Amino acid sequence: MWPVRLTEGEVVLRPLRHRDSAEWARLRAANGAWLAPWEATSPRPWVSRPPTFPEYVRDLNRQARSGSALPFAITWRGAIVGQLTVSGIVLGSLCSASVGYWVGRDAAGRGITPLAVAMASDYCWFVLGLHRIEVNIRPENAASLRVVEKLGFRDEGVRVRYLHIQGDWADHRTFALTVEEVPGGLLPRARQLPSRL
Repeated sequence: MWPVRLTEGEVVLRPLRHRDSAEWARLRAANGAWLAPWEATSPRPWVSRPPTFPEYVRDLNRQARSGSALPFAITWRGAIVGQLTVSGIVLGSLCSASVGYWVGRDAAGRGITPLAVAMASDYCWFVLGLHRIEVNIRPENAASLRVVEKLGFRDEGVRVRYLHIQGDWADHRTFALTVEEVPGGLLPRARQLPSRL
């Protein structure tokens, strides 16, 4: 099942590659302050050093091959603009996963992120056979809240102290959709959204 490449116009979801190192590092460095308020951290940072980029890519690919995650680079017009990860993929009686994402400031507000979320969600529903997709967002993250609002995700409430963010446990709002709620998928919705692509 891996590698997976999903394409919709000029937006592509694909695996990160070792040769993406310099481009990825430039994007992260240029957007450090933009991303910092939402970055997941470890409550035990002393346990291990941060991975090198090759180690990071190897770990993402290992997770993907095991079927527990789909870790995508988001590209637009051939350039990496962010990442989207489908994580916590569970089959059996749950058939669910979580979608998380980040994009650089220059890509925000262009319609790239809603399109990427729609692409990944439809793949999970119609190829992997999942039933439920959820997105967990900090209540203060207005840009991410707009993404799920545009796509029609249902607000399921607040998870108290859900994820470790920037050194503390932070509340998140959970949004979800089941395949029955979007029988035609999310891509038709995303294609209808105004964009600056």
